[in-house]
Amino acid sequence: MEQIQKKEAFNPDEDLWVHDTSVDHKGRLPLRASTGAWKASFFIISIEFSERLSYFGIATSLIIYLTKVIHQDLKTAAKSVNYWSGVTTIMPLLGGFVADGYLGRFPAVLVSSVIYFLGLLLLTMSRIIPSWRPCGSGICHKPRKVHEVVFFLAIYLISVGTGGHKPSLESFGADQFDDDHPEERRKKLSFFNWWNCGLCSGLIVAVTLIVYIQDNVSWGVADIILTCIMAFTIIIFCAGRPFYRFRLPMGSPLTPMLRVLVAAFAKRKLPHASSTAELYELPNSTKSRSRLLFHTENFKFLDKAAIIEHKETAVESQINAWRLATVSEVEEMKLILKMIPIWLTSLPFGICVAQTSTFFVKQSATMNRNITDNFVIPPASVFGLSAIGMIISVAIYDKLLVPLLRRATGNERGIDILQRIGIGMIITFTTMVIAGLVERKRLNLVHSDPIKGSLSMSVFWLAPQFVIIGMGDGFSLVGLQEYFYDQVPDSMRSLGIGLYLSVLGVSSFLSSFLITIVDKITEKTGTSWFGKDLNSSRLDYFYWLLAVIVAVNIVPYMVVARKYSYKNVQQRADVAAVADSFKGDGLEAIA
Repeated sequence: MEQIQKKEAFNPDEDLWVHDTSVDHKGRLPLRASTGAWKASFFIISIEFSERLSYFGIATSLIIYLTKVIHQDLKTAAKSVNYWSGVTTIMPLLGGFVADGYLGRFPAVLVSSVIYFLGLLLLTMSRIIPSWRPCGSGICHKPRKVHEVVFFLAIYLISVGTGGHKPSLESFGADQFDDDHPEERRKKLSFFNWWNCGLCSGLIVAVTLIVYIQDNVSWGVADIILTCIMAFTIIIFCAGRPFYRFRLPMGSPLTPMLRVLVAAFAKRKLPHASSTAELYELPNSTKSRSRLLFHTENFKFLDKAAIIEHKETAVESQINAWRLATVSEVEEMKLILKMIPIWLTSLPFGICVAQTSTFFVKQSATMNRNITDNFVIPPASVFGLSAIGMIISVAIYDKLLVPLLRRATGNERGIDILQRIGIGMIITFTTMVIAGLVERKRLNLVHSDPIKGSLSMSVFWLAPQFVIIGMGDGFSLVGLQEYFYDQVPDSMRSLGIGLYLSVLGVSSFLSSFLITIVDKITEKTGTSWFGKDLNSSRLDYFYWLLAVIVAVNIVPYMVVARKYSYKNVQQRADVAAVADSFKGDGLEAIA
């Protein structure tokens, strides 16, 4: 958990204003009572609901569309979904970098939302314009080439929109809470939990109402609804502008880190500093950052970047930034390096999550989905059970477990972020074991009765694996969001959310790679685990393989998490200096 040195309580006059380097929509210090916190978050969560509604309306039924309309085989369709998911969740790294360094989070959200809207509009046109539709009229066995081109162009345009939207919007929402204000900091601890409840609400509507319309009315009508809702929520998001707190971009957040590496290399032959007094730090009134970081003993070779070689170099006007870095800049570099093992050991969890929108959904398409004689559940609707599981786990964690754990541990969060993520990984391991058992039962029915196959097996046999992985997401996914937002340098928080999403993106590519490797190996040794369809495949073996990978991975994750030292914030910048730094700096650039 981020550690903050205790400060004296704000006096009443000071508490009227927010002093965390935020500005209001006119470029002034924000008034606490009329900006930020939950009043601003309402507008932000509304557009997140719309974006997730559109994303899951496309993602959860994409494998169905690719196999039934584009006529790809199961293996190719699963790879296509994983590639699209991978691009969609890696693009936020670029979007977060641009938002943090150059555009600012509000304009990044606005621009990316418009791109997202254009992608939805093009997707709608690919399904309703006669010359662009898959087959014109009637049933065909091969869609028109123009439809495939426009369809894939549209969904990848949505990927580009998501690249700026997801990291900027989530970090912009968290920015509405002041880390230096005790009451707002506590509210912020709940923000990521309830943010994901809003996310899951969009998911549930997507996999019930939108997917039902796709199955029983038309794909085009569903796309028209998604496009109109996105346009409406963009207007709502803009209407909340007077209530927002903005962080102005400060240039590339990677440049200071590169300077640290250059300075450390240039002074590599110097002996290590005997005390922190030999290390350079800007005075507390600096305008370059809001909070300073305590010196830590990790990666001591980087400390050489902050060693003062000559007394005169400590004069700020004479500093060569590529030769001398501050302690806080060095510590920011250390924060990123410490994240690498956590990022790597989170990938197996992400590979398991990737199965929910591919093989889990495809399983449901082969099972009995009849509720009544006249109502059949769309295959992708079963995905909503994972959102229900996530909402249940988040609500129980936030309202029941955290208050109890706070009293027991004295930790403001209840338990540390990495402990929360680890619990989710254990739950995910359980999910893959159960998924393998359910798939084994389904395959036994197929082999015993080739005519009816698994149609005699209710789709609700899949409920445990969906609900349990959703509960695991409530721990691991929410924990990863909070971890990557909280533990990156303050100037990199959109990029931090991009790092979180990149776990899922790289995991999607790894899932496709793993499918290819397993397919080739098993094909050489007998029958491939991935046949033309599910009934000729052995997904049960694949699920158990994933369970083994997760179980093995938990050990190094626990070792890394146990040794991890959290971000240690020294103090906030001088209030007057922060206020002075924004005088005359209006928001014309981001308006």
